[in-house]
Amino acid sequence: MDIRSLQRPLKDAYRQDPAGSRITLVAHGRQSDAPISCSVDLGRAIYDAQAHRGVGGAGTGACSGDLLLGALAACAQITCQMVAAAMAIPTNDIEVTVEGDLDLQGTLGMSKETPVGFQSIRVNFDVRAPQASKEQLTALQQKTEQYCVVMQTLRHPPPIKNVWVGAYSTQA
Repeated sequence: MDIRSLQRPLKDAYRQDPAGSRITLVAHGRQSDAPISCSVDLGRAIYDAQAHRGVGGAGTGACSGDLLLGALAACAQITCQMVAAAMAIPTNDIEVTVEGDLDLQGTLGMSKETPVGFQSIRVNFDVRAPQASKEQLTALQQKTEQYCVVMQTLRHPPPIKNVWVGAYSTQA
């Protein structure tokens, strides 16, 4: 696949109309029968999510941490593949594995010293490209990390605005 040819008309259109490159992605969570699970609608697919077994969930479905790590793995994987294709770097295989460490005592409110959330995340790239030069592989790594949306968002988090609506409101 020729990524440059695929993206050329998009880039041209965005140069003509910069506002056209701005998108909003939406994920919508909805309560299920039990307080330990929900569904997440991404507009193109619906995922069932549940609390991790370590905080009382059944452990049979993806928890929110799995979904976060999965988003990072998918973004890193696709970005690496697209960058390799755009740079014409011949690859035999690319695999990305993401691991994250957290202490559930923070989530369960057991320790004020234990942070809630991941304390570390590792993104492991296994790129099999025996015909690629060291320079090509270095460029692949730099550009993949530079253009991976989820990785950059986690490294440089945007402000998050919470809005509560419905019967509950703190506004006078």
